[in-house]
Amino acid sequence: MWHRSVCVGLLALALGYLCLLGPRLPQSVLQHLPPALLGGLSRAGSPESRMVAAWQAAIVRPERGWGRVAVGVNACVDVVLSGVKLLEALGLKPGSGKNHDVLKSRQDLREAFAHFMEKGAAAERFFSDAESFHHIAQTASEHPAAQLYVGGNAALIGQKLAANPDLKVLLCGPVGPKLHELLDDNVVVPPESMQERDEFHLILEYQAGEEWGQVKAPNANRFIFSHDLSNGALNMLEVFVSSLEEFQPDLVVLSGLHMMEGQSREMQHRRLMEAVASISDIPTDIPIHLELASMTDQDFMSNIVHQQVFPLVNSIGLNEQELLFLTQSASGPHAALASWDGVPDVGAVSDILFWILKEHGKTADRASDLTRIHFHTLAYHILATVDGHWGNQLAAVAAGARAAGTQACATESIDSSRFFLKAPLEFVTSQIEAPSKISLNPDEPVVRWHREGISFHFTPVLVCKDPVRTVGLGDAISAEGLLYSEIILQ
Repeated sequence: MWHRSVCVGLLALALGYLCLLGPRLPQSVLQHLPPALLGGLSRAGSPESRMVAAWQAAIVRPERGWGRVAVGVNACVDVVLSGVKLLEALGLKPGSGKNHDVLKSRQDLREAFAHFMEKGAAAERFFSDAESFHHIAQTASEHPAAQLYVGGNAALIGQKLAANPDLKVLLCGPVGPKLHELLDDNVVVPPESMQERDEFHLILEYQAGEEWGQVKAPNANRFIFSHDLSNGALNMLEVFVSSLEEFQPDLVVLSGLHMMEGQSREMQHRRLMEAVASISDIPTDIPIHLELASMTDQDFMSNIVHQQVFPLVNSIGLNEQELLFLTQSASGPHAALASWDGVPDVGAVSDILFWILKEHGKTADRASDLTRIHFHTLAYHILATVDGHWGNQLAAVAAGARAAGTQACATESIDSSRFFLKAPLEFVTSQIEAPSKISLNPDEPVVRWHREGISFHFTPVLVCKDPVRTVGLGDAISAEGLLYSEIILQ
C-alpha cells in the first residue's frame, strides 16, 4: 500500500514541477507532452506562461511539408555593433535627427540614425559615397565590439530554414568567402553565386532606453546601411532562376527587390521588368514567397505592386513600416497616416491587409496567385489568407511569434520571466467596416476572424526584455511561418 502512496506522491511532485517550470522547459521536452497536460500547464501561471503553453499545444507540423526550398537573391555579411559606439568611434557628436532617403555623408548617417533611434523604428538606407562607406565599414568591422553574421534577407531565411535537417536549401546570391564560411552546411550554393569579395552591411543596434545626447530609444531596434552594388543590381537573379530546374524546389523564397533603390530610375525600371520576366519563368506549380524590406521610394514601391510582381507571387512577408509605406505608395486605406503611433492599430493593419488581397490577390476574375500575407510587428503578428489556399495557419502564426521571442533572447525556449506582453488586450478588427471587438485570452492566444472570403489569424508576441540581437527577426519569423504552412493544391 505504501508503494502506491509513494508513487502518487512522486507523480504529484513531478506534476508540480511541470506546472512551475512549464514554458521554461526546452521545446524538445514540451513537444513530447500530451495536449491535455499542456492545457493544464497553460492555466497554471502568468498570462505570458499560459500563452507559451497554448502556443506549444497549437504548433503542429503540416501534413505535407516542404522538402526542398530555393532562396534568393540578396546575401551579404552583417557587421553588427552598437550604433552609438560606432558613431562615437567615427567622431560624430549627438544632435537632432532628420530622415534621409539616401545617405550621402557621415552627417546624413548621424541625422538618420538619430531620427529612427528616437522613434524606435527599423530602417535601411543606401550609402551613395563608396569611399566614405568603405572607411566607415573598416572602422566598424575592426571595432572590438563588432560581430560578423550571415546577412541579407535571402541568406538569413535560408540559414533559418537550413536548421531543419529534413530540408534541403539552395541559396543564390553574391556569396563571398566570409559568408560561405558562415553558412550552414545544409545550404547549397551554386558555383555561379560565388564571388571573390563579400558585400558588407552595417547594422547599428540600440537598446530600449538607450540614450545618445537628447535622443532616447523607446525600444530596441536597428538601423541598417550599405553601399552594396551586387545586391543592388540583383546580379544573381538570373542565376537563381536558372538553378531551379536542376534543384527542383517545392517552394521558392524571393527577396532583395528593395536593394534596387540605390539605382537610377532607368536602371530600376529595366531591372524590375527583367525581374518580372525571370519570375514568370518559374513554373506555376511552385509557390513563391516574396519578402519585402524597408523602402523609401514610393514610385518604386508602386511599380512593385502594380507592374505584375504581386500577382506572380503566392505569399508576402512584411513589417509595419513596409505595410504603411505600401498603402501610402499605392493610395490604399489609411494612406494619410504619416506614421504609426506606438503599437500599430490592429484594425487599421487588418484593413490594409484586406485591401491588398482584395485589390491584388487571387479572385475568380483576376489572374493573380497572391493568397497569403504574413504581417509582423514587435507586439503581434497577423496571417491573412484567401480562403481555400493555405492550411495550418494557426500553427504557422504561433510558430512565427515563438521564433520572434526565442531569436531575440537567443534561447531555445521561452522563459516567460524574460518576456513581456506589448500587444493590446482588446482591439477591433477594422477601422472601416463594422468591426468585431476582440479580447485576448492567454489560454487561446491565436484569434481568428473572417472578412469576405479572407481569414485572419492574430497572435500577440512575447517581447524579449533584453534582446541579444534584433537583426533578422522578420526573416526568422517569415521562415518559421512558411515552415509550418501548407499550400492547398487546387
